[in-house]
Amino acid sequence: MNDRSPPQLPTRFGFLLIEDFTLISVASAIETLRMANRLMGTEFYRWKTISETGEAVSASDGLRINADRGIQDPDALQDLDAIIVCGGRRVEKRVAEPLVFWLKRAASAGLQLGSTCTGSYVLARAGLLDGYRCSIHWENIEALAAQFPKVQVRRSTYTIDRDRLTSSGGTTPVDMMLYLVRRQCGPEITAAVAEQFIHERVRSADDPQRAPLRYFKGKQSMKLVSVVELMEANIKEPISQVELAGSVNLSRRQLQRLFQKYLMCTPSRYYLQLRLQRARELLLQTDLSLVEIAAQTGFVSSSHFSKSYKELYDYSPSRERRGGTQAANSQHTSI
Repeated sequence: MNDRSPPQLPTRFGFLLIEDFTLISVASAIETLRMANRLMGTEFYRWKTISETGEAVSASDGLRINADRGIQDPDALQDLDAIIVCGGRRVEKRVAEPLVFWLKRAASAGLQLGSTCTGSYVLARAGLLDGYRCSIHWENIEALAAQFPKVQVRRSTYTIDRDRLTSSGGTTPVDMMLYLVRRQCGPEITAAVAEQFIHERVRSADDPQRAPLRYFKGKQSMKLVSVVELMEANIKEPISQVELAGSVNLSRRQLQRLFQKYLMCTPSRYYLQLRLQRARELLLQTDLSLVEIAAQTGFVSSSHFSKSYKELYDYSPSRERRGGTQAANSQHTSI
């Protein structure tokens, strides 16, 4: 399956609030749509809040958010293109059968489905992610993958797979919604929204979540931590996979399996991302030339460095230094 957008991208969203949902993720999604509307001067995007009962729902921080509709309302699915399930703490205890049935009905009606934070668990529980790739917060990746083997869980910040739009949590819905804004409204509006939110880099669907390594437990995962620490200490002169594996008494193949299990990528991919993240820090925080930065981060040439940087971040190192996502004619309005 290729990571591609659905034939018709949604503009009318229903945000299904699950009790104890993560407020920052919901706000990140809605505020991105709001700002896009403001900058375009038109109500291009529209949204409603939905709850299981139609009553207000408490976020994990205790704030209560009113719902425009309840799932029992006859018109709950009307005038909507997509339902975004907004999860948070203890989501596995919040999934009732009426909710599962309603989501299945939404899918049967042709609505696209998505999630913020742990909302992917709800979709998976309803069987609506079988055969799809998805994202979820890094704390829940292993549990989701183990409980729902038909779901292809990714460690990416967000995932667009046909008519499923899932994000991992925190502020990543900003990036997922900006993907839609870019496709529907153009790069200038996207850049202007990012600038308004002081969102210095729009992340792509290929950007991985960086889970704290202390989160992983057990003897094997401690070997992973040791290897990553060795990588971080050898950015300028990268160490071969054979040497990395040998440092923790593993074969190269065993090391690859370890990275796939815990980080869902190859050791070489992870190492490259570490080096490029260090390069980005040098770009933004020093006056070193591109040639010097390439040398400091283990690239044999500035051209190889620039090519690798653009593949990960979607723009060149020189553009990063000039200001990243700012558009030349972006509008300067207050939030």
